[in-house]
Order: sequence, then C-alpha cells, then structure tokens
Amino acid sequence: MNELAGELLTLSIMAFALGMDAFSVGLGMGMIRLRFRQIIYIGLVIGIFHMLMPLVGILTGQLLSGWLGLLATYIGGALLLVLGLQMIISSIRKEDEPFIAPVGAGLVLFATSVSLDSFSVGLSLGIYGSQVWMTILLFGFFSMMLTWLGLLLGKQVRSWVGSYSGALGGLILLAFGIELIFPL
Repeated sequence: MNELAGELLTLSIMAFALGMDAFSVGLGMGMIRLRFRQIIYIGLVIGIFHMLMPLVGILTGQLLSGWLGLLATYIGGALLLVLGLQMIISSIRKEDEPFIAPVGAGLVLFATSVSLDSFSVGLSLGIYGSQVWMTILLFGFFSMMLTWLGLLLGKQVRSWVGSYSGALGGLILLAFGIELIFPL
C-alpha cells in the first residue's frame, strides 16, 4: 500500500471514530421533535464544525497541544452535560420544546460540543504533518453522515419510546459528557 493510500485509510478510520460522538449525540438529540429539514441542516452544520475545528487545531500545531487538547475535551463534556440535563428537565416538565434547541445559538453549542475532540486530534495531526485538505474533508464527511444517521435513528426511537424519549435522549447526552470528562 502506498503512503497516500495508507494515510487515507488512517484518516478515514480516525474520521469515523471522531464522527461516532456526533452519532451518539445525534441519537439523543433526534429524540426531540425535529423536522427532516432541521435534520439535514444540523448534519451540515456539524460536518462544517468537524472541518473547522481540526483545521484550527492543525494550524495551531505544536502550540500548547497537550493542554489545549485536554481543555477542549473537558469543555465538550461540560457542554454535553448541560444539554443532557436540559433535555431531562424538559421531559420531566412535559415541555415539547427544549430550553436549548438545536437551532441558532443552540445548534452552534451542540456542534461545538461534538467537534471539540476534532480540535484536539487536529493539534496532533498538525504535529504529524498530515494532509490538511484530506483530513478536514474526511472529518466533515464522516461526522455529517453519522450525525444524520444518529438523528434519524433517534427520531425512530422517539416514536417507539414515546413520552420518555426526551429523558432517554438526555441520559445519552449525560452519559457521553461524563465519559468525556471521566474516561474509563
């Protein structure tokens, strides 16, 4: 296997792994009432954030990579905890609309929380010297596709679980946030 093909395979595996957090969070967020158009838009925005964050990380390169990577992970975990708690509280209060909805500033918060780990990986890849365009395009593509898959599956689970779907989605986000802050 030549060097470019090896890098493509490695970056694709990394992009898939990083996109899995977007899938998990999308699964939880898909349990709130979303229209198909919103799902498409959310996936596009998260894909863009998964391109921008590693790009900023790559460009930052060696500058404070260890400290910023750890800080980004903690911030992402904290944001997921807030989103999860908010969804659980909304479901207990029987509110249809969550306090933080995945639109406008809420969508930016959501996209930031799931793409901060891409920033950390970008720092490492900047040190490694990987192909910038290949990296950000693969990260964006995989995260967008996995977000759509998570949101659509979450929407289906919502129809199965009914009124408990908001609490279940919130628990998924809480669990993922706790896992980011306190890795096993």
